[in-house]
Amino acid sequence: MRLKHFSVAFGLPIFKALGDESRVRILHLLWRNQEMCISDLEQVLDFTQTKTSRQLATLKSAGLVSFRRLDNWVFYFIKDEALDFVQQLLSYMERDTQLAKDQKIYQTLWSNRELAAYKLQNRRWTGTAELE
Repeated sequence: MRLKHFSVAFGLPIFKALGDESRVRILHLLWRNQEMCISDLEQVLDFTQTKTSRQLATLKSAGLVSFRRLDNWVFYFIKDEALDFVQQLLSYMERDTQLAKDQKIYQTLWSNRELAAYKLQNRRWTGTAELE
């Protein structure tokens, strides 16, 4: 189900949620990366866990964000119903320097994680080969 139109009563919490820079930055990261865990959001935005959780709770109560659990991890994403609406709004801000900086930090974080995983996997493979 996609959000096509809504009443003032329904829209008020959405616009309140969008009225804070921290929440807009979180939404932008979720939009660009499909989903993120809270620790990645904390690291990219340089927020405390408390601040990040509070901002995500506001976005969830506004109906913009949901989450899924995978073992001990919780991944947040923009709800399908709100995706078109959020995408349209955020596309106007695509050239914002702060949002671009956040995305660049996340891409660096992700590539470093991928490099670390590759090195770990390579070390295990090399270690196994040496034992044989």
